[in-house]
Amino acid sequence: MSAHIANPSSSGRALALATTAFTVCFAIWTIFSIIGIQLRQEYGLSESQFGLLLGLPILTGSLSRIFLGQWADRFGGRPVYTLTMLVGAVSTILLSFAGSYHQLLLGALGVGIAGGSSAVGVAYVSRFYTRERQGFALGIFGMGNVGAALTKFIAPFLVIAFGWQVTAQIWGVLLVVTAILFWILSEDDPVTRARRDGSANAPVASSSREVLREARVWRFALYYFFAFGGFVALALWLPTYLTGFYGMDLKTAGLIAAAYSVPGSIFRAWGGSLSDRFTARRVMAGCLWVSLAALLVLLVPHPGNVTLFIVALFVLGVAMSFGKAAVYRYIPDFYPSDVGIVGGFVGMIGGIGGFVLPLLFGYLLEVTGSWTSCFAALLVVVLLSIGWMARVLAGLRGPAEPRHA
Repeated sequence: MSAHIANPSSSGRALALATTAFTVCFAIWTIFSIIGIQLRQEYGLSESQFGLLLGLPILTGSLSRIFLGQWADRFGGRPVYTLTMLVGAVSTILLSFAGSYHQLLLGALGVGIAGGSSAVGVAYVSRFYTRERQGFALGIFGMGNVGAALTKFIAPFLVIAFGWQVTAQIWGVLLVVTAILFWILSEDDPVTRARRDGSANAPVASSSREVLREARVWRFALYYFFAFGGFVALALWLPTYLTGFYGMDLKTAGLIAAAYSVPGSIFRAWGGSLSDRFTARRVMAGCLWVSLAALLVLLVPHPGNVTLFIVALFVLGVAMSFGKAAVYRYIPDFYPSDVGIVGGFVGMIGGIGGFVLPLLFGYLLEVTGSWTSCFAALLVVVLLSIGWMARVLAGLRGPAEPRHA
């Protein structure tokens, strides 16, 4: 595999630069969670209008991953990553000049492109590392999710002090600077260099239609729909759940929701390292079974025992973070030349989960009147994932698939 030709200093620099860039991109991607509060008041938005404004960047960022990942496979992660950041930055700056709701939606489309950077970064970073180290490297890269926390902690002070327009401009300029520094300090990945030099050993990316026809890709996407989509959905839904079911004030509910989000960044690197050591399949299986146990606890209402709820919730969050890392450890094993397109598709499905599941949670609550119906929905996804994994393992014969299946 061509990643072997990258020396440790190049690999480490590429990982550090890509992770830093992803952190800033993720901060941009979630900016509406903060500036949206002021926009809602300024434009007098209805519930549906506000929901669309918040969800549109998540949706477009998810959908863009598939073609951004494919471009990264074909043209190299370095130019595509830089271009993605610049588009996201310009869109965020232009957003500050919006004068109507429809212009805000148009700006949200461009801001969402920053969320597609994950597919580009995965394709770029994976080419610098050998198969034995890719789980760890991609786990570190995934820690860029902490960018959402940076927005939640810093942006409110900027909005209060200067307004949402200046906040958007500051965030946009930050991403421009990040893009420029990334381009100057980074280097092309080993596969891109080999192709440019005309090496006969340079792998060629498959067509997206050919790759996405494989059932295995859809299985990985289902895993990520739960591990990433479910994680994002719960992070968005928890303040509503805690205030509605436990009667907490918004500040306390927000702190608990933020604490739940921490494992999604901190433990992802550990999950990647464990996937390197014990295989992605075993880590993913552990994620699913632990999640099943945690969801069974959460499924039973505990109105008088919030401590048990928080412990089970934290366990679920840790399991999901391991699952996210395991999914992206799977991909280079089976698709070493197509990490961008496969990772982009899987990431797209996961992002769609983060968009669709909160809507489903609200619908189920309205229809059933049960606050724990959200956990029932996630339980169904876990059971489907366990069933599909069991079916694949039962059908393996000889060395048809590696032990990572």
